[in-house]
Amino acid sequence: MTGASSLAGLFAGLALVAQQPTPPAGVSAPPDPAVWWAPEVPRPPPEQDPLQGRRLARGETLTPIDNGVDPLLYRLWGLQPLQSQLIKRGELILEVWARPARGVRQAVVRVTVRRDGRAFVQARAGLGCCAPEIARRVDIDAELATQQIAPLKALAGHPLWSQPRSVVVDYGGGALAPVCLDGISWDVTLLVPGQARHLRRACDDAEVGSIAPALAAALSAASGRDARFDALFAHGGDFSRQQQAYDSLLASGGRLKPGDNNRAQPAAVPLPPDAGEEDAREPDPAPPAGSANAPPPVIAPPVRPPATP
Repeated sequence: MTGASSLAGLFAGLALVAQQPTPPAGVSAPPDPAVWWAPEVPRPPPEQDPLQGRRLARGETLTPIDNGVDPLLYRLWGLQPLQSQLIKRGELILEVWARPARGVRQAVVRVTVRRDGRAFVQARAGLGCCAPEIARRVDIDAELATQQIAPLKALAGHPLWSQPRSVVVDYGGGALAPVCLDGISWDVTLLVPGQARHLRRACDDAEVGSIAPALAAALSAASGRDARFDALFAHGGDFSRQQQAYDSLLASGGRLKPGDNNRAQPAAVPLPPDAGEEDAREPDPAPPAGSANAPPPVIAPPVRPPATP
């Protein structure tokens, strides 16, 4: 009886083992706690972090940024904070935020031009609501073609940067634009060595048209790379309608007035001597029009058409 009982117990144990669930294939063992922090973190490619590894040299100062975007918010979108970006002479960063008046679909496009002749676009789109992280985030990290760089450098000296930071549309005769309840509001920031300029525009066509060149440059750099990103912008980098509305405003005697919440731009910081750098052959981009590093442009008043008899 003892042998039979032992044999029966053996069979019962084998049956119990057979009933246990088989661990799923491909499940790796948990990491070794002793080496969890040991391996070096690989450096990202320049498409993901164009200005990685830079440190402040003697006499250098980070350019003050005042565009309403907290450094931690940049990290939620998978971007290095603009406040920590150290750019050299001959470089620039153009950044555009798109915020719909209705809905939570947001997007940001950052274009970085380096003095070594390369330029990169980093674009993000996602749902900025209802969760600590950015939901359904779309990431674009790519290098721009050479022919796209020259127009970006020329944009740094465009007269649009001499406009007030926040504006209202004056159509003339005291008529102001109505409050914008639909559409997309835009924040545009240009960062060049020693100076940052920030412009905020509501969804009125004339307002948006006043910064159309900057919007077109940024959105054109990001468009066509991911269909999910393109779905947010039906016209891609085409802002010709808004540009025409702004031109018509000026031609009719209207103008953009500083808004009630308009603030001064951040002060420029002095630039250290650039002698001794290996890449000092590249000429500097023109500083933003109206900045402390350059005299404001002379903008001729719009030519009004002659009155018809």
